[in-house]
Amino acid sequence: MRATPLTMSPLDWVMLIALSTLWGGSYFFAKIAVAEVPPLTIALVRVAIAAPILLALCGATVRRGLPRHWLAFLVMGLLSNAAPYALIAWSQTRIGSGIAAILNTTTPLFAIVLAHLFTHDDRITPARTVGLLLGIAGVAVMVGPTAVEGLGGEILAETACLAASACYALGAVYTRRYRTIAPDGIAGGQTLAASLLLAGPALLIDRPWTLPVPSLGATAAVLALGAVSTALAYVMYFRILARAGATNALLVTFLAPVSAVLLGAVLLGERLESYQIAGMLGIAAGLVAIDGRLVRRLFRGGTR
Repeated sequence: MRATPLTMSPLDWVMLIALSTLWGGSYFFAKIAVAEVPPLTIALVRVAIAAPILLALCGATVRRGLPRHWLAFLVMGLLSNAAPYALIAWSQTRIGSGIAAILNTTTPLFAIVLAHLFTHDDRITPARTVGLLLGIAGVAVMVGPTAVEGLGGEILAETACLAASACYALGAVYTRRYRTIAPDGIAGGQTLAASLLLAGPALLIDRPWTLPVPSLGATAAVLALGAVSTALAYVMYFRILARAGATNALLVTFLAPVSAVLLGAVLLGERLESYQIAGMLGIAAGLVAIDGRLVRRLFRGGTR
């Protein structure tokens, strides 16, 4: 029997935009935190805060069933948190956030290939491929010409960032195998496993006990990263993943930089440049192409 292709409902799009605001906010919080707290320690504290919140949201029946999936959660935590967080943390010591943002938008491209190979209802289509390429180009325009000029200068760091994107995509495709587990349960189990996986590297490399006590602002930023940009965000993310598939869920990587730029303009008074607006329009065109409904209506109207 031919599987029905996964599409995004209006509710899914609303959740995706809300999720992009939460994950776009992580750039804002990280900008404050990273000035005083090392990246691996931020990653560890982020998932360590999120895990108990997410596990508390699960019903007792869900929590009792989680231990039998411990191996799956270790794989999810490795692919979706520990490995990409470590790779991105290292890469951003050598490349700027603009280049990292561009490279991170390749996540849906990895996802569309992996989902096509390993799922039956999340397939490659020409419209999706064109839309993804438009989205990547839009992000490249939005982060600005200076960032694009620097691309290719740090091959090893850029490869690490691409590897992180591939990990995110593989993690999303792998997680869809466990649709019988409640989204809150998956999020809680994954972040708990990621906490265990990140604890050793963070303690060995950052040695956080030797660092000065962070300021109130940095502490609040790390707490917000864990509670808002991870715990609350993952509740939405895993619901979108279960409903609309890996490729659609990971479209948030296009929208998160948009949210970050808009939050910077509103909260930090950063100037919104014309090239950023042009990039946002390119991202919007890509999302319209991926969704496909407007394109299909236009073609139907033209053939009448």
